[in-house]
Amino acid sequence: MAEEAIKLGGKKKSIFLDQVKELLPDGGNLNLCLTCGACSSGCPATGLENMDPRKYLRMAALGMDEELKSSLWTWMCTMCQRCVYVCPMKIDIPQLVFNVRASWPREDRPKGILGSCDMALRNDSGSAMGTPPEDFRFVVEDVLEEYQEAQPEFKDMEAPIDKQGAEFFLNQNSREPVTEPDEMVPLWKILNLVGANWTYGSKGWGGENYCLFLADNEAWEHLTRLTAKQADDLGCKTYLNTE
Repeated sequence: MAEEAIKLGGKKKSIFLDQVKELLPDGGNLNLCLTCGACSSGCPATGLENMDPRKYLRMAALGMDEELKSSLWTWMCTMCQRCVYVCPMKIDIPQLVFNVRASWPREDRPKGILGSCDMALRNDSGSAMGTPPEDFRFVVEDVLEEYQEAQPEFKDMEAPIDKQGAEFFLNQNSREPVTEPDEMVPLWKILNLVGANWTYGSKGWGGENYCLFLADNEAWEHLTRLTAKQADDLGCKTYLNTE
C-alpha cells in the first residue's frame, strides 16, 4: 500500500525547524539528507499512524509544526535511538520527538504515562506503582524466605536492600513486587550463582522513569538523581538498570 503524501500548507513560522538544525552534528546540513530511510528501517514504530522517523523529520524540516504537534505518533516513538545509530548524519530524531512532546500541555499528554510519572514522584521508591520503601522491603524479604525454604539449593541466596559497599546497585521493574513478585526470583538466582555482590536500594529502586517519556524534564531528573544518590550513598560502583 502506497504511503500517503505529506500535504504542505501555506508558509508558516516553525519552532521545530531550528531545533532540527541544532540536532545535526557539527558541520551538518539538513539539505544533505538523502531520505534514505535507514532511520525508518529499524524503527519499531514505523508504520503506526502512517508515520515513520523519516517522514517525521521531513515534516519538521518543512515547518509543519501543527501537524507534528497533533500527530499521535509522537507518543508511539520509544526513543530507543536506533534511528540515530544508523543515520549517516547522526540526526537525533528522538530528541526532536522529546521536544514535540514537551510542547503539549502537561494535562493533555497520555494519561497512562502521566499517571505513572506522577505516581513515581509520590515517595522515595521512584515506583510507577506508588509502592513505598517499607512495602518493597516486606515483599522482597517475604519472597526470599519462601524460596529459601522451598528450594534448599538456594538456601543461601540473598536479596539485600541497602547493603553498604556492594559492587552492583540493582533497580527493579516496579510492577513485579506488586503483581508478580515471583518474577523477581530468576535474576536473584543468577546473581547468586555467579557470586555477584549486589543490592537494591530502599530508595530509588523503581526501574522505570515514565517522566522521561512524558518529556517532563524536572520530574525525570528528580527520579534519576534520587536513584543515583542512593547508589552513591551505599558506595556501589556499578548501576545495573534492569529496564
